[in-house]
Amino acid sequence: MTAEDQTKLKVEDLSLSFGSVQALMDVSFEVQGDEILALIGPNGAGKTSLLNCVSGFYHAQRGSVSFEGNDISRFSPSKRAKLGISRTFQNIELYTGLTALDNLMAARHVYIKYGPVAGSFFFGKARREEVENRKVVEEIIDLLEMEEVRYRVVESLPYGLRKRVDMGRALALHPKLLLLDEPMAGMNVEEKEDMARFILDIHELWKIPIIIVEHDMGVVMDICHRVVVLDFGLKLAEGTPAEIKQNEKVIQAYLGKE
Repeated sequence: MTAEDQTKLKVEDLSLSFGSVQALMDVSFEVQGDEILALIGPNGAGKTSLLNCVSGFYHAQRGSVSFEGNDISRFSPSKRAKLGISRTFQNIELYTGLTALDNLMAARHVYIKYGPVAGSFFFGKARREEVENRKVVEEIIDLLEMEEVRYRVVESLPYGLRKRVDMGRALALHPKLLLLDEPMAGMNVEEKEDMARFILDIHELWKIPIIIVEHDMGVVMDICHRVVVLDFGLKLAEGTPAEIKQNEKVIQAYLGKE
């Protein structure tokens, strides 16, 4: 298998601006089929904007995004989700009035084939599909250790568990590419350790590429295979965690001296 065959996502010369503000400038990188890639950089560097371009929430003015060899630059977020690109959000975007279980089930809508009539009476095909989707969701609940909160309304959950539900909903799509936007922001040490463990478990069990935006450099160095560094919308560096840690430009712009 060639390197091109192994490439899951390819971003080429991506540029995005909001009026006079240049969020991204000619950013290029690739994500291989089985790796955890970190996006790091100072606040305002363009990390979330880049994720938004990959997931379809933003459309860049220049450049392209290719997924599994196909140009998806103009695809809508829903179409990209159907292709298998799933994400979490920096500011948690859950259905706070629903239970944790219902939030995960909502992500299974792309797999629901029955119509409103069958759904109203809940028999035959509708019942079979519901059982199959519930089985998938229950496996995710077990994986993320959410058994005790499955029936709790999300707005009643502590912040760390809401983050876990957010990740669970992204997984319920059964993604081929998982985008995690600061999954550990605002967490204490124990919660971060749990989340890092879950990310590694997902990578090992599901064998899917993961892009993670994260400020905790200890986490990045421990769990990521490669790192892309952004600074004021420009790609400053790319390499292994060890290489990035020794890169003088990255040290000056972001990491600082120990």
